[in-house]
Amino acid sequence: MSERGHGHGHGLPAGGGSRRPLIVALAISSVILVVEIVGAVLTGSLALLADAGHMLTDVAGLSLAVAASVLAARHPTPERTWGFLRAEVLAAAGQAALLLAVGTFVLIEAVVRLFEPPEVASGAMVVFGLVGLIGNALAIGLLARSRGENLNTRAAFLEVVNDAVGSLAVLVAAVVISTTGFLRADALASLLIGALILPRTWKLLRETVDVLMEKTPRGLDLDEVRISLLGVAHVHDIHDLHASMVATSMPVLTAHVIVDDTCFQDGHAPQVLDQLQECLAGRFDVKHSTFQLEPASHAEHEHETHA
Repeated sequence: MSERGHGHGHGLPAGGGSRRPLIVALAISSVILVVEIVGAVLTGSLALLADAGHMLTDVAGLSLAVAASVLAARHPTPERTWGFLRAEVLAAAGQAALLLAVGTFVLIEAVVRLFEPPEVASGAMVVFGLVGLIGNALAIGLLARSRGENLNTRAAFLEVVNDAVGSLAVLVAAVVISTTGFLRADALASLLIGALILPRTWKLLRETVDVLMEKTPRGLDLDEVRISLLGVAHVHDIHDLHASMVATSMPVLTAHVIVDDTCFQDGHAPQVLDQLQECLAGRFDVKHSTFQLEPASHAEHEHETHA
């Protein structure tokens, strides 16, 4: 007997709530990208070029984020029962992959320039670095409130924060070069930018892969879930217990639950189902669950791979 919940709010979460700040952040990042490309050409600075390369991935990533927020807001259909909720995860994975590529390039080029540092126009670097820092600060302010909504907005926020640090590194390098003539400061700033990009981006990429591979949601202990469900009256055993994430805002759980045979005779099964779902939603914050209630006599019909 398969039982689904009633009155437990199983609707899909609305997408696109953070679309406006993403669009504004995209516009700001696009302007900074153009300014830093011009600055890199005029000054010969690798740090500015690295920050421009990072901004290029930001523009691409934020474009993906905006598109994903639009897709995530679309209603589910019989062909796509979860709608496009996975779009935000795919967008975050794409952004992370782009950032990894840029970070690797910057590190390699910076090492080369440490041995043969070229001349750079430090005065112009200050101007272009300051423009980038101000623009990124504005984008950070826009995305700060929505950064915890999902991996998509989190990825966008992470990128502009890293860009702000990169712009600050450009400014510091420009001041060092102009005051001391130490040309390797440009390459060192580039190494810092690359070092900031890679570790956090790898963490983000790993988390998106976890969602796509349907790993058990972080912080959800299935052993504890099993113990709690077994504590519900009339429940004898739990098997085929699975948990995953459709998107960052929606953990889901399914299980086969063996209950007293009498539950199917006296009409008590709906109350057991309500108690199971209230246990999940209240203690583990899993509001989308599907339980298959089974009498003990059903065990002989189960496939041997069920556990």
